[in-house]
Amino acid sequence: MSVAFVKEESAETAAETQLPDRVISPHPNLVTQSGLQALEQKLQEARTAHDAASLIEDVNERRRQMAGPARDLRYFAERVHTAQVMPDPTSSETVAFGSTVSFRRDDGRAQTYRIVGEDEADPGTGSISYVSPVAKLLLGKRLGDVALLGEQELEITRIA
Repeated sequence: MSVAFVKEESAETAAETQLPDRVISPHPNLVTQSGLQALEQKLQEARTAHDAASLIEDVNERRRQMAGPARDLRYFAERVHTAQVMPDPTSSETVAFGSTVSFRRDDGRAQTYRIVGEDEADPGTGSISYVSPVAKLLLGKRLGDVALLGEQELEITRIA
């Protein structure tokens, strides 16, 4: 709708209220069961924020306050719609989606990560996306296997 037909301060103000969509990954949207629940929770939070913003009387302020939640609604609705829940690994013999894998680096550092979907990955809390370089190297490997990351070796010490 043209800004000539709405109560706007300027075309600039209208443009402020249209945020670009969040980028959707080109990779399959693989998730754990808890990852799907987290996406559904984020979708509900976006709906709640959107509904609250829609009650604001001032049209310009309402548009500003609805921009973020509207963008999040579009993103999380798409992510929930395309989510493919992966079953928990049935074996700890090989690294798979959903596995928690521990490995030791050449320099002696030991790290442990759970391999999860892109939206649920948080390396700071011990989870990495299945499309991350480290996860790609580890998937399909067995206990004791060594994966090469650049010039560094990662030796798998535990799979759970």
